[in-house]
Order: sequence, then C-alpha cells, then structure tokens
Amino acid sequence: MFTKHGKAPERCHHPSHRSCKKKKQPPHTPWKYLMNCPLVRKCFGLQLRSIEEPPGGAGGGMPAPTCYDAECARTEAWLDENQEFVHDYFLRKATRQVVDAWLVSHATPPSAELASPSRAGSGSGATTPVRKISAHEFERGGLLKPLVTTVDGTPTFLGDQPPHATPSRPQRRSRHELRQLDEKELIFELVKDICNELEVRVLCHKILQNVSILLDADRGSLFLVQGERASSPHPQNGRCLVSKLFDVCSKSTPEQMEQLDEIRIPWGSGIVGYVAESGEPVNIPDAYKDERFNHDIDQQTGYKTRSLLCMPIKDINGEVIGVAQVINKQSDGPFTTYDEKVFSAYLQFCGIGLRNAQLYERSQLEVKRNQVLLDLARMVFEEQSTIEHMVLRILTHTQSLIRCQRVQVLLVHEASKGSFSRVFDLEAGDDEEPGTPRTSPYESRFPINIGITGYVATTGETVNIADAYLDPRFDPAVDDSAGFKHNTILCMAIKNSEGRIIGVIQLINKFDDLLFTKNDENFVEAFAIFCGMGIHNTHMYEKAITAMAKQSVTLDVLSYHASASLDDAQRLRNLRIPSSVHFNLHELAFDDIDLTDDDTLRACLRMFLDLDFVERFHIDYSVLCRWLLSVKKNYRNVTYHNWRHAFNVAQMMFAILTETQWWKIFGELECLALIIGCLCHDLDHRGTNNSFQIKASSPLAQLYSTSTMEHHHFDQCLMILNSPGNQILANLSSEDYEKVVKVLEDAILSTDLAVYFSKRKAFIELVGAERVSAAWGECARRRGLLRAMLMTACDLAAITKPWPVERRVAALVAGEFFRQGDLERQNLNLTPIDIMNRDKEDQLPAMQVKFIDTICLPIYEAFAVLSSALQPMLDRVKSNRAHWIDLANNDSGEKFDYGLEKDNLPERNDKSSISSHNVDDTENTYEGDSSGAVSLSSETNSKYENLENPVVGLVNNNALALPRDPKICQLNELN
Repeated sequence: MFTKHGKAPERCHHPSHRSCKKKKQPPHTPWKYLMNCPLVRKCFGLQLRSIEEPPGGAGGGMPAPTCYDAECARTEAWLDENQEFVHDYFLRKATRQVVDAWLVSHATPPSAELASPSRAGSGSGATTPVRKISAHEFERGGLLKPLVTTVDGTPTFLGDQPPHATPSRPQRRSRHELRQLDEKELIFELVKDICNELEVRVLCHKILQNVSILLDADRGSLFLVQGERASSPHPQNGRCLVSKLFDVCSKSTPEQMEQLDEIRIPWGSGIVGYVAESGEPVNIPDAYKDERFNHDIDQQTGYKTRSLLCMPIKDINGEVIGVAQVINKQSDGPFTTYDEKVFSAYLQFCGIGLRNAQLYERSQLEVKRNQVLLDLARMVFEEQSTIEHMVLRILTHTQSLIRCQRVQVLLVHEASKGSFSRVFDLEAGDDEEPGTPRTSPYESRFPINIGITGYVATTGETVNIADAYLDPRFDPAVDDSAGFKHNTILCMAIKNSEGRIIGVIQLINKFDDLLFTKNDENFVEAFAIFCGMGIHNTHMYEKAITAMAKQSVTLDVLSYHASASLDDAQRLRNLRIPSSVHFNLHELAFDDIDLTDDDTLRACLRMFLDLDFVERFHIDYSVLCRWLLSVKKNYRNVTYHNWRHAFNVAQMMFAILTETQWWKIFGELECLALIIGCLCHDLDHRGTNNSFQIKASSPLAQLYSTSTMEHHHFDQCLMILNSPGNQILANLSSEDYEKVVKVLEDAILSTDLAVYFSKRKAFIELVGAERVSAAWGECARRRGLLRAMLMTACDLAAITKPWPVERRVAALVAGEFFRQGDLERQNLNLTPIDIMNRDKEDQLPAMQVKFIDTICLPIYEAFAVLSSALQPMLDRVKSNRAHWIDLANNDSGEKFDYGLEKDNLPERNDKSSISSHNVDDTENTYEGDSSGAVSLSSETNSKYENLENPVVGLVNNNALALPRDPKICQLNELN
C-alpha cells in the first residue's frame, strides 16, 4: 500500500518509465519496429507511419499494407504478453491527436447509426450515449480532468488538457541551487514557487518538497481536511484527513504520487488527527516513544521513522485546512525549535496559497458539475414524445451518474398524492442485455416500499437512509420474494415548474457498499428539477397531441354538419336565376322585405354570374350552390347578425362596384374577395359583441385578443372554403389563392369599427387630396384603404335606406343589443351601457343621431365626394337623421314603438336588414364610455345642427367615376 522508505524502487532501463519495475525486455525494441507493430498501430489509432512510408502514403494517412516481418511478429508477441508496458507507454507518449484519431476509428459509422432500428423506428433517444461519469468523481478531493470534445463530437473527461489551457510555469530552481541561497532568499524563492500555483495536487507536492529543503528533512506528508464541520448522522459526511501525498521525497514526482492509494485518517486519530483537531504543532524527537505513533506503517514499508515534526496549515481565518509533517532530519538529529519557527512561518504562506487553490478548484469543479447537469438536461429535453421515452432517459442517466444497483421513477396519481399511477424501474446491467436497444423502461417489475416513497410523495422531503432495515418506514416484505436486499436508499420528489409533486425518484444500493452522500443528493436534486420539467412537458405534449386528434375529429364532424347537403345544392342548382333587374340588385335603396330565403340565394348566384366570377375563375356551379347554402347554414338564428344582414351587405357591395365602375380599379380577384367577404363577414355571430366576449372570458376571447369576433368570422369562412364540396376557389393558382385569402382577411377584419376608426382619418385625407382615379388603382395602400372603407360603408348601409326600412331594422338592432344587456345583467352581474340598457329605450333616437354624426356621416360624405353615383346614400342618411331628431325632440309624450318588449323579441327574422353596426366594437371612441358604445342623453335640435363633419369643404367631385361597362348590365339568365 505504501512506498518503501529509503531507496527508490528499482526501475526499468527506460529513463522516462518511472512506474514499472524491471521486466524482461524484448529482443529488439527500436523505434522503427515499434512503429510498424500492428498492436501499437491499433493503440495509436492507425496514425503512426512507417519510417520508410512517404507523407500522404497509401490510404490518405492509413498505413500501407506491409509484408510479414518476423522481427515485427516477435515485437508484437512481446507486446501482447506485456500489456502493462503498452498501457504505460501509451499514457506517456500518446498525443491528443492520437487519442482523437483512435476515438474516430472506433466510433460508430453514421450509416450504421442511421440503420439502427431504435434510431430509425422510435427516435426515443434510448440509444443516446450515456455519459460515463459518476457523481462520486466529484468527491475525490481533486479536480477532474477537463471536459473536452473529441473530433467525433463525443463529450468526455478523458484525455490531456488542451495546450492553451495550461499556463506556462517558470522553471524551478534545482535543490542544489536553493541550498546556496541564504535563509531570506530561500524562503522568498519558495514562497514565489507556490504563490501562483492553483492546482491543489501540484501545490501540495511543492509545499512538501520545499519544506523538506527548508528543514533538511528526508521526506514529508500532507493531509487535507475534508467533510463537514457539523456533526452528521452519516459517518461518511464527517470530517477526516485525506492524503495522496504520503512520504514525498526530493526525487518524487506528482505523477508517481497519483498512482498511490488514498489515505484517510479519522478526525482526532493519531498524531495527524490530534494536530488537526487541536491546531497545535507536535515535535517528536523519538517517534517510537510516543504512544500516538502508528508502528504498523514502518513495518509495512520497511522504513525507520526516527523523528517527526507535524504542524497544522491554517487559512487567513485561522481555520485548519490541512496538516503537514516532515520525517527524519537528514543530520540524524531531532527537529529544533528553530525548525518549528521556520516551518510555521512558511506554512502561513502555504495556507493562503492552499486556500486559494482550493477555492479555484471548487470553482472549476462547479463548472464541471454544471457542464454535467446541463448535458443531462439537454438529453432530457432532446425529445419529449412519450412518458416512456422520457422516463427511460431519466433512469439510464441517473444510474450512470450515481452508480447504484436500481433506480425507480414513480409517477404520482393526479387525484391522490399518496398513490402512484405508474412505476418504472431500471437495474444495473439492463442496458447491456443483448438484442435491440431498449426504447422504454421496465414497468412495475420490482415491488416498491410504499412507506418511504409514499412519505416523499406526500411531504416532498428528501430521504437518505444508510440502512433500510433500521428505518421504520421501510417494509422488509418487499425483499422476501424478490431475492434482493435493500441496503441504502435515496428517495427524492420530482416537481414540475409550478412546484407541484408529480413523481418520486428512488435510488437503491450505491455501488462498492458506499452510502449516498450529500453530493449525491445535490446532483439528484438538481437533475430532478430538469426531470420534473421534462415529465411535465411530456404530459402536456401528450395532452396536446390527444387534443389535436380530438380537434381533428371534431372539425371533420363539424365540417360535415356545417356543409349543406348535396340534395339542397342540387335543388338550388335547378332553380331559374332571374336577372339582377328583377331583384333590383343595382339599386342603392334595395330592400329585401319581399324576398324569400331561396330568393336571396338566387340573387347571390346572379351577382356571381353578372360579375363573371363563374367563368373567369372556373367555379363549378354546383359547388357554388352548395357553398352559398353552407354559408347561410352557418349563420345563427339571432335577431340582427343573421344571413339576411350578410346578404344585404353583399348586395350593397355589388351595387356600389357596378354603379361606380370601381370593379375596374380593384380587378376581378379583389372583387371576388370582397363579395365573399361580405357574405361571410358575420359567420357564426352569437348576437353579442367583442366587448361581451372579453367580459365573459369566452374561449373566443382567449383565442383572439383583438377583433375577437371578426377573427372568428374569418376562420369560419376559411373552414367552409376548404370543406369538401364547398371549394369554390379550388381552380385558382396558388398565387391567386393567396391573394384572395389576404384580401378576404383584410376585408372581414375591416368590419371591426376599431379598425375603421384607425384608418378613417388617412382615408378622408386621401379623398381630399387625390383627384386622379388611376392613382387609387396603381397604389396597393390606397386600394387597401378604399376596400376597408367600402366594407364599413356596406356594413352600415341600412342607415342609407329609405326611412321605413331604417325604422324597421333599427328595432332589430336595438333588440339584439338589449338582449346582450340582459345577459350582462343576469350572467355577469354588470350594468349594461346605455345603448344596450332596456331601461333607457326612450333615449334610442338621441343615441341614433349621435351614431349617425360620429360614424356614418363622415364616411358617406367621403364616398359622395369620390362618386356622384353615391350621393343618394348621403342624402338618405341626412334625411333619416332628421327623422331621428324629430323623435328625440318629440314632446307629445308619444313613445316610438320598437317592438322591443322583453318577452316578445323575435327569435328569428329571415326577412330583415340592418341599420347600424355593433358600435361596441370600438376602443375608446366615444366620450364618457371606454367600451366604445354610444352613451347619450337628450340634446337640443340646435346642437345637432351645429355638429361639424370631417369632410366639410370637400368638393363634390366624382374623383373615381369611370364609364359604365354595358357588359355588367347584361340581363343574363340561367334556365
């Protein structure tokens, strides 16, 4: 166990070979034969060339085939029989490049990796290389070799430190040169020698050699303090003295000392333990006369200890961090008081240097620890497809890191903390089984000790048990039938990102009969954080996959039920389609009161035919019929935002495009998108506005934070357009399809009054500045503004209809608003705003006047400026405004009958149009109400007359007027 005191062990004839004893040498070991030896070639990664082989020889660096050579054969045979020599030679002579080349030559070829069934089939990561590094490596009191990446990309702790990482050290003076210095110079030189050394092992070796020089001692030893100061329930966590530098002489090297076994001395035991515990030096002239001296060491080594001087090493705080001792003064005399003084003075510097080196080592060790944990975290989060794959990763890497016989992961049942829904386990050696690599762990293979795991799952506390049978929570019955004995147990909770316990990880029986240490707990605790997030994310991923599958099935079912039947489509297809003149589709004062639902569908078909969409875009007529029926079917039976409203908006768009000839400005694609947008702009409307959806925290509001209902209308529109049998855009090119969808989205979102207010100012300024029609068609921004304003003008177009129509639909609008107000009172416990408050029905005329002045007049005045064909719309808006003023100022006490009694509101009105839009969709538009709805009490007629409009002063110039194309007016009929 210990090196022999006195003379050095007999060496072999190689000057650099310091570790092996003399052996029989090969008959010939010249470099030439050694380099051509196949065994050496195998060890050195086939990178060593023959002396005769020219650079860039056969195989691009691979050795050229050589004939059989008896000399080489004998050399190879000798190397086969002397593996220790080959190993030692390789460690001393192999370069970093040779090690990397060896790793590359023995790495799995990419083709083989791709062909692996587990890789190709599962992608589970079960074959992910497991880091061969144990947490126990961090307890050895010395730095691990640095983590490097080899050329094949494999992280490893093996190999030499990269050259750039090793600072160049000044050459030390020889022992003879040091002896020529006086005392002060000698101490200064020795202090300088250790002050910049940050590697603990090398620093301790230097300290011992320097102390031997100072005190003229034969050899010395150095012990460092390890463990916790406080009393610990586990012996392995207590303080002790550890040394790998025992009996260092002047000729010893750090490499030699590294080969020795580690020595541990209990705290307070022997001379060294006494010095560490008391903090006082011990000078023994005759070791054999001191009862604390251990005679067994001399008997084992054959070295005679005569005198020794043992002294504590303290840091700047006076804390003992180590013990140094020197043995046998070379003059054969005892160590003097002066030696003690010199020893103590020098060790003060050594204590500072040693503390700095230890702090540096800890920081470096923490870096390595973080690298390991981050590497483990990367492997955990690399793939999170299923719980089985995730748990297998956790088990394999935990078992490799902590090195124990068994690892178990127990997932806590969601309903009850004390029970487990699934239990996974892994035993050492499972990954070495022949056959296909595992893609999932064993499940519930071993019995579980529910007492300990249930305790951890319930309390979240960490349990570290040195002897399972001494813990009352452990049930020995779990070992009876398993043929396995629990000795040591480390059990810890796994928590998700919210801190909730979702599982338990249990490690059983650490290898080499060791106990689970605090270091193990720290590693498992840190790793368990990543495991918890990984398991939680995998749970969420599985739920998301299930939800997506359910959604796909649901969408398929809804798509089927949302689509009109083929029979209804065939029936519509066979109907005769009257002309647009028959339906008055070109009239801006159009009223649908006398049309049946079938009439509205036939009128829509007539619009598509007159605008030449069917022929131009190769729309299947049967598909168009079914699409129209599906769109109608997806409007709910609400008072106002129903199919009739959508039809009226589309008719107004058709009338404006044809009467003003603006279809030439937009082009056929954009006109198609506008008509589709008008028909679909309120799909699946629920009779409540955006504000209500947000207040009620509806699923729609969670999906869309702005323009909530408008986004939903657009999504429903796309759903129908992509449903089988309803794909009227199927024959468009991909480029045209993308353009139609983009214009369609902008058009539907423009019906949100918040969007209208954000664009109105720019539009009115453009109307006042632009007088050339070509500029609107050539500029995409201007066309976009015009499309958006057109959608609003058509959406609010009922305000431009004759007074009987406006009066009728105003009641419908108010009815839907009041119904929303009732819902807010009953379900949300809120007081509705005035326009939705049934108790303020008498204020509706005044509110309608405010609505016209604030929203309607500016846009219709602007359109009247752009085209004289739209002047009648503005005239009727002003006329209706006058009617509302009369009603607001009606002092006779006569109440206008809206038909809005709470119990008599119509559930459905298929023959209604709409006066105003849902004005509550704006943001901070109206004064006094942040929700954007009108809140107005009665005002005088003079106040209404003095309101200023944004477009006052605009010249009524037909800026966009174009000659009417007679083709649009052809009375095409389909028999």
